[in-house]
Amino acid sequence: MGLEEHIKHVQAGIAEAARAAGRDPASVTLLAATKTQSSDTIRAAIAAGITACGENRVQELTAHLAEDAYRGAELHFIGHLQTNKVKYVVGKVALIHSVSSDKLLRAIAAQADKLGLVQDILLEINLAGEASKSGFAPEEAPAAARLAAALGGVRLRGLMCIPPVARHSGENFHHFRALRQLAVDIRREMVDNNRDMDVLSMGMSGDYRDAVAAGSTCVRVGSALFGPRPSVPPEG
Repeated sequence: MGLEEHIKHVQAGIAEAARAAGRDPASVTLLAATKTQSSDTIRAAIAAGITACGENRVQELTAHLAEDAYRGAELHFIGHLQTNKVKYVVGKVALIHSVSSDKLLRAIAAQADKLGLVQDILLEINLAGEASKSGFAPEEAPAAARLAAALGGVRLRGLMCIPPVARHSGENFHHFRALRQLAVDIRREMVDNNRDMDVLSMGMSGDYRDAVAAGSTCVRVGSALFGPRPSVPPEG
């Protein structure tokens, strides 16, 4: 299958999983994870029906923006974000998925204040407590949400997680269900802005159907659309 066929296949899988869960397929955004993809490939994906792109690396984000590669799609940042690179992302993307610490949260808010805007964000939750992954522990999330609510430069839109790699279908369903419940609990506390918390970013190429069944509103899909990625060195 070519890129257009891959996109249609994933869209059909999302729709099937949503309907099986009694949900409207339109309530789930297919976010194309465009890490390592060329500007021409990104344009082709958008022409084939992709409405949102997620970039993992600041360097690639900046290069593709300079080439106007994302025209016609909403742009999100979904990768690990270092505080010294916040200035290259805030105000350039509709949503930052990977806010993983109080320090990063404050840095994003400060840059947004400097630019006179409000940056939409998600809190990244490390559900499985994996040492190799960043993010707030579930028990830390309510305090982080309260901090976000107190900072004028950010608007908390919801939660994101990257669970362990699923080896079998259904393996990560309990993680997705836990993130959904955590979001419900936090919204219950957030009396002033709980209506803003409408995003659950969970599910990738190997488990997006399970994520949709558990309540995901945004699945981040890369290899199922574009094929296997080449290995790349960490961004400095």
